[in-house]
Amino acid sequence: MGMQYAQRASLALTLNYVAFALAVSAVTTSYWCEGTRKVAKPFCMGPVKVKQTYCIRFNSSNINDTRLVQYIYETGEEKFLMRKFHAGIWFSCEQSVDLIGFNCRSFLEITPDHERGVLWLCIVAECLYIVLLFTGGALMVIEMCPCFNLINRLKVNAFAALCTALSGLFGMVAHMMFTTAFQLAVQMGPEDWRPKTWDYSWSYLLAWGSFGTCMGSAVTVLNHYTKTIIEFKFKRRTIEKKLRIKQKILELDMPEDLWYITSLQEQADQHTALYVNGNEQSCFNPTILDNWDREYC
Repeated sequence: MGMQYAQRASLALTLNYVAFALAVSAVTTSYWCEGTRKVAKPFCMGPVKVKQTYCIRFNSSNINDTRLVQYIYETGEEKFLMRKFHAGIWFSCEQSVDLIGFNCRSFLEITPDHERGVLWLCIVAECLYIVLLFTGGALMVIEMCPCFNLINRLKVNAFAALCTALSGLFGMVAHMMFTTAFQLAVQMGPEDWRPKTWDYSWSYLLAWGSFGTCMGSAVTVLNHYTKTIIEFKFKRRTIEKKLRIKQKILELDMPEDLWYITSLQEQADQHTALYVNGNEQSCFNPTILDNWDREYC
């Protein structure tokens, strides 16, 4: 039982750490969504050194000479440029004019004014998600401290399960709110930002992966708590039954050898009755009666 107890606690803690790392990585990056924008090419400025495909150049290098007739050879789609962009909760970044590097601005500036409340709720929910996830992990570490008895461990375990489950709910709400805020920005955002094509990116996948891992940790903690409670109650009922049998034997003034045989028979019946999924599950060792309680725990 001690080994299973430690394994369940370690599994829950590991899942919590993974969820926390994924959540921090997702929130601190701006690759929740990425795509392209279709923009008109600007006019090329400066001397001609190399052929520039990201701007429109006249047929003459002297663009300030008004006596010359300037011709533009780009036609149709050649006059447009597809700039890449990526956006997250905090920033939206777009390729610069020369397609080298990115220029970033706050995503709050892009979200429509009447919909910024959704994005603020998303930010608050994400912060609560990370804080509660960290709190749940800290409580799991405290629970594994050997200085606590079983009752105190169960109390800490219950709080850890509550924090982890609540963090998962906040995370789910936050991710869905960001999806809503981004889609509203695509439809009603400023004209100089609206993308032509877009899709969810790796930060968005990290966020939902963190949510799934968090819920896995919460389920593991709850299972750990439930199993401990059931095993504790089973042990208490068994001990109480032994004490009642011993008390009745003492009241009847029966010999000690007869009590020993009765107790052995009672524990053997319990030993043969406990089967789960075809595998024998029992904490009773019929060969070592004196150490029964120690082996059960």
